Amino acid sequence: MAGARNYMAVDLGAESGRVMLGSLSGGTVSLREIHRFGNGPIKQDGSLRWDFERQFSEVKVGIGKAVNEAGGKVNGIGVDSWGVDFGLIGADGKLVENPYHYRDSRTDGILEKAFKLMPKRDIYMNTGIQFMQINSVYQLLAMRLANSSALAKTKRLLFIGDFFSYYLCGHDFGEYTLASTSQMMDMRTGQWSQEIFNKLSIPKDIMPNIVPAGTVVGKLSKTIAKELGCGQIPVIAVAAHDTGCAVAAVPASGGKWAYLSSGTWSLMGVEVPKAIINDKSFNYEFTNEGGVDNTIRLLKNIMGLWLIQECKRQWQSEGSNLSYGELTAMAAEAEPFLAHINCDYGGFLAPGDMPKRIQGYLTQTGQKTIEDKGQLVRVILESLALKYKHVMSAIEDITGQRIEVLHIVGGGIQNELLCQFAANSLGKKVITGPIEATAIGNILIQAKAAGEIKNLEQVREIVRRSFEMKEYQPREVDVWEERYRKTQKA
Repeated sequence: MAGARNYMAVDLGAESGRVMLGSLSGGTVSLREIHRFGNGPIKQDGSLRWDFERQFSEVKVGIGKAVNEAGGKVNGIGVDSWGVDFGLIGADGKLVENPYHYRDSRTDGILEKAFKLMPKRDIYMNTGIQFMQINSVYQLLAMRLANSSALAKTKRLLFIGDFFSYYLCGHDFGEYTLASTSQMMDMRTGQWSQEIFNKLSIPKDIMPNIVPAGTVVGKLSKTIAKELGCGQIPVIAVAAHDTGCAVAAVPASGGKWAYLSSGTWSLMGVEVPKAIINDKSFNYEFTNEGGVDNTIRLLKNIMGLWLIQECKRQWQSEGSNLSYGELTAMAAEAEPFLAHINCDYGGFLAPGDMPKRIQGYLTQTGQKTIEDKGQLVRVILESLALKYKHVMSAIEDITGQRIEVLHIVGGGIQNELLCQFAANSLGKKVITGPIEATAIGNILIQAKAAGEIKNLEQVREIVRRSFEMKEYQPREVDVWEERYRKTQKA
C-alpha cells in the first residue's frame, strides 16, 4: 500500500463487527479485512443488551492491527453501524449502562402507547419515518414510561456508530444519516422535531448536535493513540448509518435505478433530492432517511436474511451444522411456491426458534407446515423476493417513475438464488455487487472529506472501476407474476 492514501473503516453490524483497511490510488480503491469479531446480544438483568466493553476492546484491537498493516500511515478512521440503538452518556462523560438491543422486548406494545400521545399520522408527517417498534423514539418512550433511572442520569444520547467515535476521539455529535433513523428528526429540515419531543415528553436536551456525513469531528485521543502505539489519526463522521455508506457505494450510472442493501435486513429504496412525506408515502409506510450530499433515501425496511440466520442458528443448536451454501443448494432443489410467509410478521422479530414460529405462522394462515430444511429456506427466499416486488411497486407509485434496474449490494448477494428470485419476481434486470459496499462507502466518504473525491457521482465511478458486478436477467416472469397476484389476494 506504499504511496496510497489509507483509510480505516470500523463497520459494526448486528451480527459481526470488523475493521477494514482501504487504499485509494490511481482512481481505484482496494479493501482488506484486518479484524473481525462476533457481535451478538447478551442477556443482562432480563434484557437484551450490547456488550460495549467487549465491542470497544475488539475495535481497538482492529485499529492497532490496521495501523501496523499500513505502516503507521492512516489518513482517517470512520465508524458506521446499524441504526436506532444508542448509548447514554452521564455527566462524568462515561457510559451509564450497556446499550439496549433493538430486539429487546421492552418496546412490545409501545406503538399503541405512542399513538395515544400523538396520532400516528401526525408522527409520520413530522418525521417521514416508517413505523417500527425498534425505532429510537419508541425505545426512549419505553424508558420514560418506565421511569428509567439510567435516562435520568443521562447528559447525552449518542447513536451507536457516533457513540464509538466519541470513545475514540472524545467529541460527541449526531451524524445526519444515523440520526435520521431515530424517528425524532424532521426530515424536511434535517433537525430534531420539537413537536415529537413535546408530545411524547422525551428530553430533547440530551440529543447531540447534528453534523453532515463527511465531517472531521476530531482526532484519536492521546490516551487511545498511546495505547495503540499510533498517531492521533483524524476521526471522520462518515455516513454513520451502515445503509447510508452502502447506498453511497451503489455503482449505479444514469437511468432509473433502485437499490437493495441485503443482509440481516433488506433495505430497498431509491435516492431522491428531498423527503417525500405525503398521504401516499404514509399509507405505504415508507421511510425517509438521510443520505450523503444532502440526498434522501426513500426506502422500506424488510426483515431480510434474519429469518434464515435464525433458522440456521436453531438447527445448529439441534446438531445440524449445515452451511448457508448447503441450505441454499437444498432450497434450489425444493418444490417451488409450496407456501408463503409475510417476512415482516411481528412474531419473527425477536431471537428464538424461528422454524417453530414459521410453522406456527403457516398453521395460523391455513397452510401446511414444512419440516424439510431446504424447503423451508426456499419458502423464505421466495417470500422475500415477492416482498421485493411489493415494495418496488410502491416505490414506482410514490415517485411516479418506472424503475429499470435494481442494484443489490451487501453480503446477501452471496445468495445467488435469492438474487435470481429477485430478478424473476420484479421482472427487471438485477445487478449485484460489491459485497463490501458498506466498508467501501465508509472509506470513500473519508477520502471525499479529505478532498480526494469531489462528489457522490465520483464515489460511484470509483466503485465501478474497482469491483466486478454480476447481472441477473429475469426468468419465468409470468409464473412469478401469477404467484404474486395470489399472495396479494391472500
